[in-house]
Amino acid sequence: MKILSVIVFLTANLFIAKSADYLPVPANDLVWHTYYTLSYNEKNEQANWVYYTLTDSMVLHSGEERSNSFKIDKLVRTGSAKSSDYTKSGYDRGHLCPAADMGFNQIAMEESFLMSNISPQTPDFNRGVWKELESAVRDWAKKEHKLWVVTGPVFKNDKGTIGKDNVLVPGYFFKVIYDATDQPRLIAFLLPNEKSDRPLTDFVVTTDEVEKLTGYDFFSQIPDDLETRLESKIELAGWFEGYTPSKPLVAQGPNQTKNSNSDFYFYLVLISVILLSVFFMILRSWKRR
Repeated sequence: MKILSVIVFLTANLFIAKSADYLPVPANDLVWHTYYTLSYNEKNEQANWVYYTLTDSMVLHSGEERSNSFKIDKLVRTGSAKSSDYTKSGYDRGHLCPAADMGFNQIAMEESFLMSNISPQTPDFNRGVWKELESAVRDWAKKEHKLWVVTGPVFKNDKGTIGKDNVLVPGYFFKVIYDATDQPRLIAFLLPNEKSDRPLTDFVVTTDEVEKLTGYDFFSQIPDDLETRLESKIELAGWFEGYTPSKPLVAQGPNQTKNSNSDFYFYLVLISVILLSVFFMILRSWKRR
């Protein structure tokens, strides 16, 4: 049993290590959930950012009923905000990691309603342009198969606080998305926390701009030369229809090979661990006879 426990522990850590590939820096006051990771800001009683991977499978198997049960996050060391902080405030309990992205199983759906994943959003914003952006990200995930997403509030130009816990109402929200397929792409959005009928393309900014506003370094694990080029420019091609890429940012070669090899060895180790656990279970059963 001890051996099996060690194997399960190692397997779990392999998954955690894989999901932590592109955590923003600095990564302070981390809270690890099954399908997303966040950095919690006690002063403002919400996440600095939420990071997760979104795959086509997660989107296509999204059939779990929406929870709508907001709960405090017991994993937040200092205590998270409460649902009651938002009651009669005039602001929605806005998801950072969307519930619609987490509809592939019950655990994922329930975790998306933890208050550490919630931030005050004006109703017209939350149910309008923000919802439109979340839907677009799911469409991109189905097309590209796998995306890495970081999203969160911008605390500058805030709109005051709500509730007994003094939850800060952000002035803006950001979302940065990385596509590491054959031709790596990076796109960043910065949206004011207010109603807007403007197209999503109007809110595309450079990742460098979001980094300056938030103080976080996104996708710093990407090779430096590629990161510099991706983060310093706006490229709508590959994300929105009707746009032609200005020029290739990087040729398919060493970086893509590195990512492919990393994935191959990860799954090779994972399969080996699973087979080893089965072997020990069979061996223990045989010895009892």
